[in-house]
Amino acid sequence: MKSFNLGAIVLLPLTAVVNLGISVHAIEVPTLNHTLDSDSLDQVTSVSQLTDVKPTDWAFQSLQSLVERYGCILGFPNKTYRGDRALSRYEFAAGLNACIDRVNDLIAANSNGAKRKDLTTLHNLQEQFASELAMLRGKVNALDSKVTVLEKQQFSTTSKLYGQIVVGLQGSNNIDIDLFPKDGIKERSGRANLSLGYNAQITIATSFRGDDLLLTGFQTGNISSSAGILSTNTGRLAYESELNNQLLISDLSYRFPIAKNFGVVIGAVGVNPENVFRGINPLEGYAEGALSRFGQRNPILSVADTSAGIGFDWQIAPKVSLQGVYSATNSAVTSDANNGGFLNGSYTAGTQLSLAPTKAIDVGVHYLYSRSPNGVLGFGVGDTQLISPLVVDNVATLTQAIGATAAWRVNPKWTIGAWGGWTSSKAIGQPGTVETTNWMLFSALPDLFIPGNLGGILVGQPPKITSSTLPDGLNFPNFSDNGTQGGQSSSTVHIEAFYRAKVSNNITITPGFLVILNPNHNASNDTLMIGTVRASFQF
Repeated sequence: MKSFNLGAIVLLPLTAVVNLGISVHAIEVPTLNHTLDSDSLDQVTSVSQLTDVKPTDWAFQSLQSLVERYGCILGFPNKTYRGDRALSRYEFAAGLNACIDRVNDLIAANSNGAKRKDLTTLHNLQEQFASELAMLRGKVNALDSKVTVLEKQQFSTTSKLYGQIVVGLQGSNNIDIDLFPKDGIKERSGRANLSLGYNAQITIATSFRGDDLLLTGFQTGNISSSAGILSTNTGRLAYESELNNQLLISDLSYRFPIAKNFGVVIGAVGVNPENVFRGINPLEGYAEGALSRFGQRNPILSVADTSAGIGFDWQIAPKVSLQGVYSATNSAVTSDANNGGFLNGSYTAGTQLSLAPTKAIDVGVHYLYSRSPNGVLGFGVGDTQLISPLVVDNVATLTQAIGATAAWRVNPKWTIGAWGGWTSSKAIGQPGTVETTNWMLFSALPDLFIPGNLGGILVGQPPKITSSTLPDGLNFPNFSDNGTQGGQSSSTVHIEAFYRAKVSNNITITPGFLVILNPNHNASNDTLMIGTVRASFQF
């Protein structure tokens, strides 16, 4: 199960997360003037700038001479001089040193402003305060050394807690489903009754050195999938949990850099193409993005539904990056331990080339290779099962998936995009292949009506078996007709619209609806309509 994005961390790619980690602010080192007073001092170019110095003051002419002849006087930001304030020898030495430097500059410039009498006086003062000046230089050098050490060692282990709670109210119309298209009789009737449920997740983000990130996530909820009730998975919602109020580890992964532009992620949970590849779809995110599972991303990125593994993100050039991942089903989080692990169960190896040819266009090109021990692609939506359900023994399959996702920001308040995916699967030990396709068109409308709100429209076709040439009896599309070769006769069309309203910085309310034409790629099935209101709270 995909863990939720962590604020600014969820919206950054892996290399950015690695380079950013948990932000560490540089320590502001006080200057010498800060050690004299809480206010910093500014250079004075005219004695008239000092509001607390009057022409009747006994030192007025001396101050005027120092300002106009040498520019040695410093005032405070509020235009005061504070001449009646007590002065230590160290402070006098610091001011003296500044005047000496200024006079030396005038001499080097052959200025007539420097008088011999003043030079003699300054020379005598310099000798008299030599020890204080030397001590000041020593203190400044020691402070510089300490600052250097602090800058190198200022970071300590830091953990931050993030969380989100999604509450959904959802329901559907009555639909009749023809499970066996051969006879034309609708065997099932279902309706997702109006229900209220939640999905909650907390994540602890820990950084040990400032450029790394350990994510530990926990999730629970009680929103079950409607697929069993409706006899179709084409109307599944993105925020389903299927946890029955049980607590699950949703993320256990560690991100760190091994070079300036190369980051690595490794983990027992939460490492798969969904979490490693850079997201292109602006409507991704089950808490604040599209309402449906199909609307999250190109389904081929969910092939095999894996969780544990290793991945990388390489920023090759400013507009080009490459992500790669190898992940497997973790038997610890699956119901069937025999189908888990890196060797015996489902696994996926994949890569994505991410391109930004212009500031307004983002493109991701995907390739994945996976193994399924039971002939199931693992998309969770559309034609995810490849082998006829009447086959008793599991048939393992190897799948290659190719696809691309693109988004174009037409203007700051309108983004359009599309994706397409194709898979070709071969049953191990059997001749023939099974091919599927899927596609989606989407439109995102940021700041629709009110700043911070978001409108979304999606139209597409969930994964569909277009061709199956396995031996008779194994093919899924015609499983009710002796499993003969062929593809699905019709196409499901997914239509979705939603409007996310921002109630506060932490709360959003999202009403929306889904219309599914020809569920299960069968024109005999009734149209499915789902309405939902999603409330999301993040902290």
